[in-house]
Amino acid sequence: MSQPESAVADAQAGGQAQESLAALAERYGLRRAIARPTLPAYLRQLWDRRHFIVTYATSRNVSNYSESALGQLWQVLTPLLNAAVYWLMFGVILAQSKHIENYPAFLITGVMVFTFTQRTVTGGAKSISGNLSLIRALHFPRATLPLAYAIQELQILGWSMGVLIVLVLITGEPISWLWLLIPVALIFQFIFNLGASLFMARIGAFVRDITQLLPFILRTWLYASGVFYMITDKTKDLPGALRWAMEFNPAAAYIEFMRDLLIYQRFPERWAWVTCIFWAVFAAIGGFWYFWRAEERYGRG
Repeated sequence: MSQPESAVADAQAGGQAQESLAALAERYGLRRAIARPTLPAYLRQLWDRRHFIVTYATSRNVSNYSESALGQLWQVLTPLLNAAVYWLMFGVILAQSKHIENYPAFLITGVMVFTFTQRTVTGGAKSISGNLSLIRALHFPRATLPLAYAIQELQILGWSMGVLIVLVLITGEPISWLWLLIPVALIFQFIFNLGASLFMARIGAFVRDITQLLPFILRTWLYASGVFYMITDKTKDLPGALRWAMEFNPAAAYIEFMRDLLIYQRFPERWAWVTCIFWAVFAAIGGFWYFWRAEERYGRG
């Protein structure tokens, strides 16, 4: 090869070496292995793995209580014991039971409903950071994990609702046709919980300190949600913005909706339907979009 031809070849080689990896990948039709799929494609991937999600949630429920003497009974005993402590503190010591009719049913309903949201949000916050080995070893849509945690809590709620209905009957409340709407209320709350779980899953994946702060946040939310008191009685003297914030609180809305059906034997008012549906739709869309936007970043670092 002559000297001019050699120079041309060297220049071409140098130009190719300087070509960016992105340009090379585009030129040869290569794609990133962990690139975020489009939103419709992501939804299809989740649907294709629906059987795995349910199986994973069920297996977690079994394994979590496999080494305890009472096994899965703790799924029901834990909120009941919490309700007993709250009844002693608020019903007896603070005398809330004197102002609220059938306070045991009132309190147990609030505790059961709030516990469903509390446990789902807590599980979602740990779903990514607690499964890094699985995420780094296998390729799958990461939303599978918070979704499985939400379904796990829904399975636990099935047992809790059975106990709740028995306790409500024991306290003297009659069976009503309105109880047929209980699954509707739980669907609204589950959709909200799922969206909140996805939102917290992304935060928990990158802000590890959130697991330390979350118990304080959830405890504040618990006290602001009317679990122990009639929220309309406590907010009537508050400033307008604070009163609106407490009454528009999603946890309070789902609690009041369930109490209307189980205890008060009345069809929930329009504001309750609007609030519950709004939070379910807002959380599901916003939480899913927020989680999906960081899909390719989970498990890195």
